[in-house]
Amino acid sequence: MIVISNPTEIANEHQIIQALFEEGLELFHIRKPDASEEELRFYINAIDPKYHSKLVLHQQHHLVEEFQLERLHFTEKVRRTFPDDFQKPVSFLSTSVHTMADFNNLSERYDYAFISPIYPSISKLDYKPTQNLLEQTKERTNWKTKWIALGGISAENIAATLTRGFDDVALLGTIWNSTNPIKNFKKCQKIVHTYLP
Repeated sequence: MIVISNPTEIANEHQIIQALFEEGLELFHIRKPDASEEELRFYINAIDPKYHSKLVLHQQHHLVEEFQLERLHFTEKVRRTFPDDFQKPVSFLSTSVHTMADFNNLSERYDYAFISPIYPSISKLDYKPTQNLLEQTKERTNWKTKWIALGGISAENIAATLTRGFDDVALLGTIWNSTNPIKNFKKCQKIVHTYLP
């Protein structure tokens, strides 16, 4: 299971991140689109280095060398600027897509991809699916890239999502909009572990 940072600062954010890792969080995506390089450097420094191998950087990609990070995420817009012979600068690379066609056409260089929104977003007002991605699971032809459901994912719909063929889920609003993020995470984690080995 993956958790994505809230785009803006949250009270006690780093204490929550630490607790999520202690509860077994597998990957944490740092997505802070408005953060400066210095702010992002401070953000990473505040995370225990023993968890740095589980961090995925969405912007200021050059910081992977400074912090010896292993994972980068490319937005759809950024991904389209790279040539086909692009060499991965890190061990793991992920990206975002919004259609099944784009997912099926991804290069093998991407270890996994978020496809969204699956459900109406919890964190973004009026961000809703324009197509039924759950119904399109039978159209999947890309089996080399893991397929991660994003957008409106919560404890109430994880089981229904994973049984449709997704390889995993990513959480954002269900964590950061919660009054008890850790409790919510553990509830979701238990469901995921029921359906995924």
